[in-house]
Amino acid sequence: MNRQQLKDNIFGKRSVLCVGLDTDLSKIPVHLLNDEDPVFAFNKAIIDATKDFAVSYKLNTAFYEAQGIKGWISMEKTLNYIPKDIFTIADAKRGDIGNTSEQYARTFFHTYPFDSVTVAPYMGSDSVQPFLGFEDKWAIVLGLTSNAGSADFQLQPSGKEMMYQRVLKTVASWGTPDNIMFVIGATRKEQLQEVRQLLPKHFFLVPGVGAQGGDVDTVCRNAMNDDAGLLINVSRGVIYVSGKEDFADKAHEAAKQYQKEMSVFF
Repeated sequence: MNRQQLKDNIFGKRSVLCVGLDTDLSKIPVHLLNDEDPVFAFNKAIIDATKDFAVSYKLNTAFYEAQGIKGWISMEKTLNYIPKDIFTIADAKRGDIGNTSEQYARTFFHTYPFDSVTVAPYMGSDSVQPFLGFEDKWAIVLGLTSNAGSADFQLQPSGKEMMYQRVLKTVASWGTPDNIMFVIGATRKEQLQEVRQLLPKHFFLVPGVGAQGGDVDTVCRNAMNDDAGLLINVSRGVIYVSGKEDFADKAHEAAKQYQKEMSVFF
């Protein structure tokens, strides 16, 4: 999916909602466990309930890989079920030496045709650039995260700037705003403002809204650009609102509320 197609869907729905399908067998409603493929049954119901409000779905591959071959099958079925006009993210956090990254890129752009994949930049340019050679595909690079451990490296000085600032500027130079996004945590408005000033044109994938304490208003006010420039990920706050048979209806209501909060910025 190219930038214009993503933008058109965002402005058409007046939404920047990304629903995280971090599907955990221990958390889905028990009545689904008798299904031949409980994970896909759950995901299918969530997609049906939220697709009118979501512009993206993010599949955290760890939740599928942990189930072995069954999990990979569930992931592929889920990816194929998502409407083609909705942006898909393989949250795989890959990144290795060049020839290995080339295979990771083929995995998530050809074998499983996601629109994007999350990438860790620690090993440098040769770990990221193989993901940038695919038309209308995106690398979503870890930039500034909201977890406690981010202070160990990201918030440490690197010369006259913080490490995360150096990473953002360096990685941005490897590609363009049409094939690189960045993961930017949602919990501090000052950092959102600072990162947006540093990268005025790039899209940000923003976790941390909902269960982790971030909120839509803070993110949109401090990090939107002319193309919206945001995908705000919500996982638990949509897919696990209810653990009962009404889980899809509750997910629908939650996604609709998030879209309502986002719509005022369009």
